[in-house]
Amino acid sequence: MRVRTATALVTGVAGAAVLVALAAPNAEAAAVGTATGYASVNGGTTGGNGGSTVRATTGTQIHQALCGRASSSTPITIEVQGTINHGNTTKVSGSSCNTAADKIELKGISNVTIIGVGSGAVFDQLGIHIRDSSNIIVQNVTVRNVKKSGSPTSNGGDAIGMESTVRNVWVDHVTLEASGGESEGFDGLFDMKDDTEYVTLSYSILRNSGRGGLIGSSESDTGNSFITFHHNRYENIDSRTPLLRGGVAHIFNNYYYRLNESGINSRAGAKAKVENNYFEDSKDVLGTFYTDAAGYWQVAGNILDNVTWSAPGEDTNPAGPNLTSTTSVSVPYSYRLDNASCVPDVVRQTAGANTGLRTSTGSCGTTNPTTPPATTPPTTTPPTTTPPATTPPPSGTNLSIGAGSDGSSKASGTSYGDVRDGSLSTYWSPSGTTGSISIKWGSATTVARAVIREHSGAVGAIGAWRLLNGDTGAVLKTGSGAGTITFTATSLKKVTFEITGASAAPRVAEFETYAA
Repeated sequence: MRVRTATALVTGVAGAAVLVALAAPNAEAAAVGTATGYASVNGGTTGGNGGSTVRATTGTQIHQALCGRASSSTPITIEVQGTINHGNTTKVSGSSCNTAADKIELKGISNVTIIGVGSGAVFDQLGIHIRDSSNIIVQNVTVRNVKKSGSPTSNGGDAIGMESTVRNVWVDHVTLEASGGESEGFDGLFDMKDDTEYVTLSYSILRNSGRGGLIGSSESDTGNSFITFHHNRYENIDSRTPLLRGGVAHIFNNYYYRLNESGINSRAGAKAKVENNYFEDSKDVLGTFYTDAAGYWQVAGNILDNVTWSAPGEDTNPAGPNLTSTTSVSVPYSYRLDNASCVPDVVRQTAGANTGLRTSTGSCGTTNPTTPPATTPPTTTPPTTTPPATTPPPSGTNLSIGAGSDGSSKASGTSYGDVRDGSLSTYWSPSGTTGSISIKWGSATTVARAVIREHSGAVGAIGAWRLLNGDTGAVLKTGSGAGTITFTATSLKKVTFEITGASAAPRVAEFETYAA
């Protein structure tokens, strides 16, 4: 194993600034560019576009900006400049936030952009934690030396961590770095677990760490999926680039340099589409490692430059030295592939914070960024018709009874399972006005109709919605208001009802599903 030789980074303690500069409420704030990959589907990832802009120079000010919004889903862009650390980050309370003193906490919220501006933004020994949240963008920041042991500790040792029903996150042009591995107190640079989906990591640097990142915290945590990694630089990493347990990942045009023990570790039934990447001076860059729970991969166009491989064993199944596909993966979005031979040069010019937010042209060139016009988050205008709470069920068996379920942004005291218990007196509700609830089965089930029944205490609250194929992210139907939804018969293991607009906190009493 190579010894990491990164110089330890020094923590400075700055006093909390006293001023937060607010732009006009209708300022056209936006992240730079648009997401490619899985963050672009499932409704897309727009962050705080269309909302107000706040300038923050301390962690406390970031939390104040989140807590000062009209609601937890009010769009906002937080421009960050300077060093954010334990000395200038405190917990802030409010109805639109749930923050903590030892991390930047994005919990139970939506429609937020955090972007580094000016001379740059550095989160020093302070991690970014995303939990029970959706439509989040983090762009042009550095997060360094976050520890889970030693002092100070933050975010379980993760530079950026996501968990517990997270949807649509785009992390772009960031630098994530540590100064060692677990024995030095560090954990993962980019971790996702406990129902995280539709994430893109792009044009970023991950370096000098024992662990690049994981998707799924254990062999049983396989409900995380639809993750894209493109045009990133992994440098001097021991393993997990990423570790994928279950789910689907698309990994293209990344530059891997000095992967010391293993690289992309697909296991526990995971499927990884790995194409046009460049691997250099590395070991066991792809395969199933440290487990006998097999994962799978589709490979094309990758270049192996001085890559070595272990011999196969009970807990080691390397994909090389002759890379061969063991599955096929279809992705639901368009993208452009650089030839693997030019990936090192393209990534060197584009990846990381404070690099001008340049991107690839898709033909081995780079281009300066463009900023899209501001967009408004999904409308919360109530439907014009009263939802048919007493709609008679379609003929046949309600497939939801006895099935499984999960949901996003669950409000306190409500349960995912209440949408499939056959009772209109119980219900599931998100903590805000948007969220999603799913019905899932252990094997593929054909569904052609769904009925959404609202609880009597919130009839008419549901506005705009989308019905999604939870296996692929494909949109089956869109509409407004509760009631019966008919769509082309589809064989799937999971169907998701996503509420994108409501006049008040919605309550779904029953999510019925039928074969016809």
